Amino acid sequence: MQFEPHSEDQIVLVLSTVPDETLAKRIAHIVIEENLAACVNLGRPSLSMYMWQGSLEGTEEVPLTFKTTGARVMQLMERIKALHPYDVPEILVVPVIAGLDSYVNWVKEQTSA
Repeated sequence: MQFEPHSEDQIVLVLSTVPDETLAKRIAHIVIEENLAACVNLGRPSLSMYMWQGSLEGTEEVPLTFKTTGARVMQLMERIKALHPYDVPEILVVPVIAGLDSYVNWVKEQTSA
């Protein structure tokens, strides 16, 4: 896995998808209890279209958005990968360039080791 945070204090969003709501809830529950994410948003199932092993696939997936810090992002990505059923799960990290101070501080508090 690759990640080069600007700082351990930086807030980041981690994006992923899973095949069903039950797994989405399970992953969210685990990573929040382990302080790897402050919050996880579960979106509505939607159709994902992609090429896989030479075939066009269309699969309904539940999108997940995790809020965490640069200090915890590598552990979070490893945990998502370990809990995920796909050979190549979507795990993308997006830096947050600004946010409400009280919310940013809350994310940092919730993800402190």
